[in-house]
Amino acid sequence: MCGIAGFLRPGDRRGLDGDVRSMMDALAHRGPDGEGAWTDSAAGVALGHRRLAIVELSERGAQPMHSACGRFVLTYNGEIYNHLDLRAELEASAPVPWRGTSDTETLLEGFAAWGVEATLARAVGMFAFGLWDRRDRRLTLARDRFGEKPLYYGWLGRGQATAFAFGSELKALRAHKSFANAVNRDVVALYLRFCYVPAPYSIYEDIFKLEPGTTLTLNAGAVSSRLSETRRYWSYAEAAARGVADPVRDEREGLSELKGLLTRAVRGQLMSDVPLGAFLSGGVDSSTVVALMQAMSSRPVRTFTVGFDDGAFNEAPYAAAVARRLGTEHQEIHVSPKETMAVIPKLPCLYDEPFGDSSQIPTSIICSAARKYVTVALSGDGGDELFGGYNRYVYGPMFWSLVSWAPAALRKAGGAGLFRLSPAQWNVVGRLPLLRRHVARLGDKAHKLAARLVSVEAPEDVYQSLVTEWRAGQDPALGAAVLPTRLDDRSGVEPVQAMAQRMMLLDGLTYLPDDILVKVDRAAMATSLETRVPFLDHRVAEFAWRLPMSMKINGGSTKWALRQILYQHVPKELLERPKSGFAIPVGAWIRGPLRDWAEALLDERRLGQEGYFDVAQTRRLWSEHCGGFRDWTPRLWSVLMFQAWLASLEPRSAALEEHAVG
Repeated sequence: MCGIAGFLRPGDRRGLDGDVRSMMDALAHRGPDGEGAWTDSAAGVALGHRRLAIVELSERGAQPMHSACGRFVLTYNGEIYNHLDLRAELEASAPVPWRGTSDTETLLEGFAAWGVEATLARAVGMFAFGLWDRRDRRLTLARDRFGEKPLYYGWLGRGQATAFAFGSELKALRAHKSFANAVNRDVVALYLRFCYVPAPYSIYEDIFKLEPGTTLTLNAGAVSSRLSETRRYWSYAEAAARGVADPVRDEREGLSELKGLLTRAVRGQLMSDVPLGAFLSGGVDSSTVVALMQAMSSRPVRTFTVGFDDGAFNEAPYAAAVARRLGTEHQEIHVSPKETMAVIPKLPCLYDEPFGDSSQIPTSIICSAARKYVTVALSGDGGDELFGGYNRYVYGPMFWSLVSWAPAALRKAGGAGLFRLSPAQWNVVGRLPLLRRHVARLGDKAHKLAARLVSVEAPEDVYQSLVTEWRAGQDPALGAAVLPTRLDDRSGVEPVQAMAQRMMLLDGLTYLPDDILVKVDRAAMATSLETRVPFLDHRVAEFAWRLPMSMKINGGSTKWALRQILYQHVPKELLERPKSGFAIPVGAWIRGPLRDWAEALLDERRLGQEGYFDVAQTRRLWSEHCGGFRDWTPRLWSVLMFQAWLASLEPRSAALEEHAVG
């Protein structure tokens, strides 16, 4: 796990080394164990690398690294778990003059022997890299199948001074002297809708995220014309379609094969020359990963969880019970609200662009704590998307089955009727003694239902309503066009017919890489911790799509297949509880101890001067939330995270904001 950066600026032979080292310095947290730079002034190319040493700790693993033939130079971030198998395959064809034992060198020799895409087709792992072909003067970028490792790219400067740059994080691109890219106002609106910036966009104009499972190639002579080629070497949508078309017929055989694949994935991800452990929440996903780890380990596995004072958000007791059952060496990190809130000022720099998922806070805390004991941690991410874990996979189809019989005009009329009562009036209804029990915040729930009734016309609309905060054009972002996203392109998901399955596929294409994996990568790498995700071994994911829905959601139980495997290690009664997210009470905090901080960011004059949000609409949300009339936590948190990020850009922010507004 490392940080990578580089750029291509033909015709400018000066300052290449200094510019790339500035980019690398911005990524020091991703690689505290070493740094390297390589430049070719004749071609105008520079590659940089910050190293977090995990495998092959000697200098033989240092980067940027050259292939034995001298043709290729690589800066690479990630782990190839089957790289020893790839080495054996290479050696079966011809002797290879290996210099060390790193997976970086394995990739390089694979590129030299088989080509980039053929090597990636063989590789099992997570990665992002920049590869320079010295013979053809061509730069190739690539990202792993699910997007576990980040990779930004784009164009800095104009005309003949244009540079093409790339890096693990936006801060590396901002460190380049040619960076003057403005905030993309259209993307601000997308960010508010999703609470994250969806790929392929970034928050800046002319800067993009390389999408998962793709490569980008750029010839040295095409930088100023901005001509590049993007190719998809693996498609999650196509993998899902193949799986659905070839379902598992025998439940017992399916469970056996799934367990074998998961065991192989976990075993491969134990590859490390440094201390290794796992996150453990006590839920199905992380408990399954830890159970398989412990089953193949001769020593207790190091496990970590975070505990909170507020019992409603504290899953630490469940994790401790699972840890005792499995016999792990368990570490519970207990934090107070004050310690938790102390993380918030660090978030804008840590996430590097606006990011509105408030579970970023506990994720940052547990990563920081785990890094004191281990350098690598396995997580249970991906289990929900692959095995049907989110509640929306149950409630979304249920909602559509209840309303789809009605003509659209009738649904809209029903929604309009619900809107006739204000949220405050609905809250009064929710407290009427005629009801068996009071319904908390009935007003919010009634208006959410009304919004769905007036807007949904197809199952995909139900999904969009569940994963977005604002409908397009109704957010407070000013002067923004409506940009298309992956959710607007339904051409690749038609083969997956069942509504719940289609929701799972869309989550895997959008929410998983753009929210979940971003959250974990930035939180972990801020403390130089490598995280690994066994469920995202592509062989596991491809097989998961062969499992029928009855092996995912069964009798109201989610992740049924995973549970059957886990019950072989942990008693059922330790796991049977309602699903809860990795959440903290930020809504109450911004009304209370964080109110001054939030008020300063949402000051009317400030909002007006910055010019990104409609002042009246934003202040209305803030007033209603503070008064307890509405719970606008997700919307306000996203606005606050944007505002805090914008403030973090100083001292360069003034010029960039002037450029953006102008």
